[in-house]
Amino acid sequence: MITVEKKDGHKLKISHVIQETTNRQLDFYIFVPGELGLTDKILSEDEFYHNAIHGKRTYYSDVNHLPLVHSRLASRGKLSTEQYRLSLSLYAYQYALALEKTSEQLLDDKQERTIEEVEEVAQLTVRILKRLRRSIPTDKKLLKYYENIDNYLSWFTEQRCLALVAHLPRGNDYNEIRDMLLDVCNKESEHRTKHNYNSNKALQDPTRMSNKMRLLRRLIEYPVTMSEKTIELGNNTKKIVTGFAAGFVMIFVTIMLIKARGVLGDITASFIVVLSFIYAAREVFKDDLKQVLWRLVRKNKPKWRKQFFDANSGHLIGRQLEWLEYTQFSKLDSEIRKARKHKVSQREEAVLHYKSTTRMSPIKFLSGYEQTRESIMLDLRVVASLMEKGSQRIYQLKDGQVTKESVEKRHLINLITQETDEDNTVRIQRWKVIMNRSKVVDIEAIDLAPKKKSTAERTDATIKDKTASDKESQLPIF
Repeated sequence: MITVEKKDGHKLKISHVIQETTNRQLDFYIFVPGELGLTDKILSEDEFYHNAIHGKRTYYSDVNHLPLVHSRLASRGKLSTEQYRLSLSLYAYQYALALEKTSEQLLDDKQERTIEEVEEVAQLTVRILKRLRRSIPTDKKLLKYYENIDNYLSWFTEQRCLALVAHLPRGNDYNEIRDMLLDVCNKESEHRTKHNYNSNKALQDPTRMSNKMRLLRRLIEYPVTMSEKTIELGNNTKKIVTGFAAGFVMIFVTIMLIKARGVLGDITASFIVVLSFIYAAREVFKDDLKQVLWRLVRKNKPKWRKQFFDANSGHLIGRQLEWLEYTQFSKLDSEIRKARKHKVSQREEAVLHYKSTTRMSPIKFLSGYEQTRESIMLDLRVVASLMEKGSQRIYQLKDGQVTKESVEKRHLINLITQETDEDNTVRIQRWKVIMNRSKVVDIEAIDLAPKKKSTAERTDATIKDKTASDKESQLPIF
């Protein structure tokens, strides 16, 4: 299952977990309104890929206690230092992701929350942090790593709880929720002060504290994030196509020169003029022929290859092929067209199709981990730059008076994703992304499941079918 989250500015985070299967294909389609005028002339596929699509792959385990068990074994000397860092980082990383997602869900719905809902989240955070702090390593190297992670998780928990206090709707249970969350925040603040995790200068400067925690977050993510190498495909093919096009055109140029020499004789002004036209035609047709051959040779072939390496051992553990192209609605698969629910007014949409096929080697993963989590950061600033500045004026009639309001210009971008597993299981999802020039305003998931008919509709359909069958039974049989 794919999840799409709104990030700062124009960024969308597309995440999915690759299960034990070794092969996975991911497609996503971006439908950009035609009024923005997005074409391959304005923004090429290569520019969009390098500026708007940034991927990251990490280890993942749905066995919640596994990373913590590994870290405890390592702290007792039964596993290596690298294994300790990886396990503790994975435990902290998954906790941070879960808390971030849960808190955003509580806030995004903009609904009044009960004390039971928030209390469950608060109790889970306290319980998870308590498990982390049960086993403190004695080795100085491991202790320093543990303190950095404990410092970040404590600060991050406090920040998410304060965000809930600041933005949750004020309902009947808000005062109790507020007191409960503030109690968690106070305990975490006292915990950091007790262990002298941060200096007084950092505590008094929010910017310095934020930057320090950002670095600690990178420290957590580094051991669990696979390093990758991107290779652009087709460079050698491009050289061959260029050489072939030049040689092919030169054959005709040579033939034309021989014929011109036979007709015009010795080198004269007329011969020089004809020769200049021949070489000019060569330059024009050589480039055109090269482009045509390049499109034919590279059609439906991947443009980039990624190789994934374990950040600790450096072993190659996976490969990925990637495609990106502009396409037309009529060329899409029927399932994608059905999910988009295309209308006449949307025929001018620009459609960008990204595709990736991934092959991982779970046997080369670290012991106990058979899954990975891919996060693709989709930056739509390149699309937002095509949007017009300013706002629109809306006039309304209220109580016999005409009022004027300014509303910002927004655009609707549709995002459709398709997952294909190794057993050919296909899952299609759709989101509506509402954007203005400055940020992504909202993301709405669209339910693609067919709507069930009501009882009245089913009854009417049954009556119609019965009437039709009665009429058929009265027809003469020949």
